[in-house]
Amino acid sequence: NAYCDILGGNIRALAPVLLPRWLCGPRACPAHLHGSVRFLSTDSVSAALPARARVVICGGGIVGTSVAYHLAKLGWTEIVLLEQGRLGAGTTRFCAGIVSVAKPLSVESKMADYSIALYERLEEETGVKTGFVRSGSLCLAQNQDRLLSLKRLASRLKVLGVSCNVIKPKDVARLHPLVNIHDLVGALHLPGDSVVSPPDVNHALAVASAAHGVQIYEHTSVNHVVVKKGHVTAVETDRGSIECEYFVNCAGQWAYELGQSGEVKVSVPLHGCEHFYLLTKPLSEPVQNDSPVLIDMDGRIYARAWHGGILSGGFEKNPKPIFTEGRNQLEIQNMQEDWDHFEPMLSALLRRMPGLESCEIQQLVNCPESFTPDMRCLMGETPGIYGYFVLVGMNSSGLSFAGGAGKYLAEWITYGYPSASVWPLDIKRFGNLQSSRTFLRHRVMEVMPLLYELKVPRWDFQTGRQLRTSPLYDRLDTQGARWMEKHGFERAKYFVPAGKDLLALDQSKTFYKPDWFDIVGAEVKCCKEAVCVIDMSSFTKFELTSAGDQALQLLQRLCANDLDVPVGHIVHTGMLNQRGGYENDCSVVRLSKNSFFIISPTDQQVHCWSWIKKHMPSDPQLHLEDVSWKYTALNLIGPRAMDVLSELSYVSMTPEHFPSLFCKEMSVGYANGIRVMSMTHTGEPGFMLYIPIEYALHVYNEVMSVGQKYGIRNAGYYALRSLRIEKFFAFWGQDLDSFTTPLECGREFRVKFDKDTDFLGRDALLRQRVEGVSRRFVMLVLEDHDTELDVWPWWGEPIYRNGELIGVTTSSAYSYTLQRHVCLGFLSPTNTDGSPAAVTADFINRGDYEVDIAGQKFPAKAKLYPFSSLFAQQKRRKDDMELSNFQSK
Repeated sequence: NAYCDILGGNIRALAPVLLPRWLCGPRACPAHLHGSVRFLSTDSVSAALPARARVVICGGGIVGTSVAYHLAKLGWTEIVLLEQGRLGAGTTRFCAGIVSVAKPLSVESKMADYSIALYERLEEETGVKTGFVRSGSLCLAQNQDRLLSLKRLASRLKVLGVSCNVIKPKDVARLHPLVNIHDLVGALHLPGDSVVSPPDVNHALAVASAAHGVQIYEHTSVNHVVVKKGHVTAVETDRGSIECEYFVNCAGQWAYELGQSGEVKVSVPLHGCEHFYLLTKPLSEPVQNDSPVLIDMDGRIYARAWHGGILSGGFEKNPKPIFTEGRNQLEIQNMQEDWDHFEPMLSALLRRMPGLESCEIQQLVNCPESFTPDMRCLMGETPGIYGYFVLVGMNSSGLSFAGGAGKYLAEWITYGYPSASVWPLDIKRFGNLQSSRTFLRHRVMEVMPLLYELKVPRWDFQTGRQLRTSPLYDRLDTQGARWMEKHGFERAKYFVPAGKDLLALDQSKTFYKPDWFDIVGAEVKCCKEAVCVIDMSSFTKFELTSAGDQALQLLQRLCANDLDVPVGHIVHTGMLNQRGGYENDCSVVRLSKNSFFIISPTDQQVHCWSWIKKHMPSDPQLHLEDVSWKYTALNLIGPRAMDVLSELSYVSMTPEHFPSLFCKEMSVGYANGIRVMSMTHTGEPGFMLYIPIEYALHVYNEVMSVGQKYGIRNAGYYALRSLRIEKFFAFWGQDLDSFTTPLECGREFRVKFDKDTDFLGRDALLRQRVEGVSRRFVMLVLEDHDTELDVWPWWGEPIYRNGELIGVTTSSAYSYTLQRHVCLGFLSPTNTDGSPAAVTADFINRGDYEVDIAGQKFPAKAKLYPFSSLFAQQKRRKDDMELSNFQSK
């Protein structure tokens, strides 16, 4: 059996005193694990519920109490927090107590950094001891790729003002003498990371909330949320009903079921997995409370000091999903021990800390954790229901995120938006398609080990694939397409020519020059010299129609550009919020006087729909339809695209007969009703074809057949990315977000201040035009960067001007035209007092720039948008943005 195998030599022998503990059956979590679960007051159980509240929060864990605390701090009254069991008796009770800023996304690191500051001051604010210790942490690297990823993380954290240092193995030994450093190549030291007692922090937040008037009721279960006409109106509990304006689902493991409980279903895509960690008794030489937390991702373990001993867990390769069929426990209990399952993590722990061989184990804890399909938490207002907010799915980082996430959500409820861009966490990045329990079960089995997996740029999930596909999927697959997934949709990255090793390409993972470099280069060359076809069916596609001019009036209100254009014209425009920031970046085609075709990025499907519906008047003659599934979209890019379509349609496709940004419904081959649009989203000449799906295969076959004489080939999204970035085209969700205005990214020409309708964001843009902008979107072309030998930029790299940190990149690509790397990003200078400074063209042009890639700075040339052409000979098109003449620099 397992313990005999381990004692027999799979790992170093453990002391005999361990054996009785290993043979014991499951036990309840000891009361002194972090501190006992507490009742806030006896009244919380027996008191009658109020008939009405402004906000009802479901969930008394650390996330729910954080939301309550921050709402109260913002001046809210009539806040009710409901907990079906006892406060903190869910996942919070079993948290390992580690608060770390070492997170994949900057917004996550910001949340964790705020959480640390909050937890540190709670004891003084409430008088409740929270066990806060600023222990610091050590992220260990066993290989050079891991060290490189830590260097990239360090560069990003420094942008946020987080103290961190990449250190040598000998420094690790000095900071934590128990650590075996023989296989380490370095580490990232984060001195600000901390440990706390999670139930005590939860209790402190509850005490502070109650002191500010929050009413807390334990042993009160929410049955469902009442929704009328798209608005939250009440919450039904097992103790009665509470009328309310806002509801916040912080139900953790129960959030999915709660979302499905009402007549109006709310998709909350998360799923539980068992999570194990070990508790030891105090060592003969007790571990100091302020010893750094160890995060050994290559070993898949973490460890921290715990009452003179060690608490250590990890994220194994073969996690155990649970509660697929739902759960009905009111509180989370320690589940069945599984020493066989924990053995790889125990082995890794003893390799990293050999001094633990003779220690006595106190307990193996097995508790449930909830995970989401993309390893990011779920936050924000749900689509289609005004006033229903969600904050769940912490992916084992609930303690790190709770403070900052609670703050952001409270701001969201109060002001309509948080104080930072949280799109990567917005629940509207998902739709109902990710709510299948089978999908979630399979995906979280991949997600949990990925938390500690080394992730190189452009990695892809392997589970839950082929959920959404183009009608051309099988055909493209046989032609060598290598796939990636976006919002559940399969999209071709590139096409492998015959004779190439497909398996080697699929397994190629690097921070340096990738194996697909030449393949994508050939596709880009074909786009510029001949013609390529890219299947872009994943794009979001809506049709807005009305009996009268209601559709036009709505779009004129939502869009900054002027939509009152002749039928057949295409308008690139942003849909802005009241602050002038982009809620959507789209192309709109006027199909008829009262009919419009809206094209948006793939992952905008739910968000864009929600934004339009939120502002639509209740008018039975105004209709919005999601037609994404009705059309296959083919992008024909290149100078010979017009020749291909001319042969297939017997219509001249020259710019004189088919001007740029124009749409015609045409016949292509045998198929009628094809919407042909003179745009490519790259600045290159060509056409988009929106094809009813039943004609997709026929049109594709005809295009490829006729195109042979013009050198046609398939291309993928990697080529598209290179083309759009070298042409300085910003993309929503990567370069643009709800805090970016058209004036900041050089798109003022797409804003029509003088149109008759007062569009959303107009006043904010007028103020900004007078006051000046304090951040500007720029292109940086790297110099003295060796594509063959140097690490590549991807996104999130710090930008320096004259040696001072001034911004960060948002996206990058290798330009096969310039034969250099191109980065897009924002410059945000400050005055000496730290306030934002105005950014002028002169300021940008006079600076000397560097881009920090994993700690190494590369000189770069910065240019504003738009700018002069490097791609001569090519006839100018209205949607082209041109490149600076870097060849003369």
